[in-house]
Amino acid sequence: MGKPAIVVENMSMLFNLNKEKVDNLKEYFIKLVTRKLHFTEFWALQDISFTVEKGERVGVLGFNGAGKSTLLKVIAGVLKPTKGSVKVNGVIAPMLELGAGFDMNYSGKENIYLYGATMGYSRKFIEEKYDEIVEFSELNDFIDVPVKNYSSGMRARLGFAIATAVEPEILILDEVLSVGDAKFRQKSEAKVRSMFDKGTTVLFVSHSTQQVLNICNKAIILDHGKLIAQGDAKEICAQYDRMVKGGK
Repeated sequence: MGKPAIVVENMSMLFNLNKEKVDNLKEYFIKLVTRKLHFTEFWALQDISFTVEKGERVGVLGFNGAGKSTLLKVIAGVLKPTKGSVKVNGVIAPMLELGAGFDMNYSGKENIYLYGATMGYSRKFIEEKYDEIVEFSELNDFIDVPVKNYSSGMRARLGFAIATAVEPEILILDEVLSVGDAKFRQKSEAKVRSMFDKGTTVLFVSHSTQQVLNICNKAIILDHGKLIAQGDAKEICAQYDRMVKGGK
């Protein structure tokens, strides 16, 4: 089997939520020095452990606020866990807030090269993939327009096209298949499925058990920051559907 793609061990993530609104830095320091700042500690994730083998496709299910996006950010290296560890073996392409890495003042074309560079790909490689990216994103007419003039759906399509044109070993998808119209959704799903044949490992957050069943062979459920179930996608999706209906 070789090394697993992702190993999460006893991982917890703590956020400090500031209770009071502080208008500026000076006021913040005064309050801090006089101990008037109140923080509420909030464990977004608590003691999470699971392993994803190479080539596995794992769906992450859970209600809003369950900690799904936080989990992906920790695995992608955007956030550092408060406790425990996360080990990732392989080149990772995180599609979290799709297009979050874009520079709004640059055109779509410039952002393709920029985004590619941040993912560690050479200009030559991106040049080879450029036409494929533009065609997939369906943004031919807008590729020279600054990204700030794009709708969020257009940005998401461009982000998706770039991240899937390269061939990562691990693909992290956060609700991204819900972008665009039904036709684009089908196209994105098909694109992700085509990557499976190359053995790409996938971690996919979704509210839709149907999408998880279409794409994943394993699944986990997060509930209030705790991992409450993991296993075969069919069984876990059935369990999640029961939770949605209000029964366990």
